Amino acid sequence: MSDRMIIGHLYPGKIHPAALHNERKTQAQANPPAGTFQELLNENLLKISNHAAKRLQQRGIELKGDQLAQIQSAVDKAAAKGSKESLILMKDMALIVNIPNRTVVTAMDGNAMKDNVFTQIDSAVIIS
Repeated sequence: MSDRMIIGHLYPGKIHPAALHNERKTQAQANPPAGTFQELLNENLLKISNHAAKRLQQRGIELKGDQLAQIQSAVDKAAAKGSKESLILMKDMALIVNIPNRTVVTAMDGNAMKDNVFTQIDSAVIIS
């Protein structure tokens, strides 16, 4: 059974339960929690821009659940290093992701990547 990505839907990012628990303890002790559930949810979702959705559809790229988990993990790693715009390379596809917004900006398959120059990125994450 494989999970399919549906264009236009948002997918939750991985949050380790222990990290949330520790953060809640420190916030609860210092001051009441700031922010709503919706804000927390929006901070941890991987979004796909309209442009990227069109490119995924045009190029026949289908992202499955395990691939989305790998992409979310790559976004988390890039965010930890302070990246803003990152190139994520995965087998036969490339994604440009805006890290602060957690938004896939564009997507390319293996054919579109050939003889291509990637500009306006500050990091690259290679998923094998």
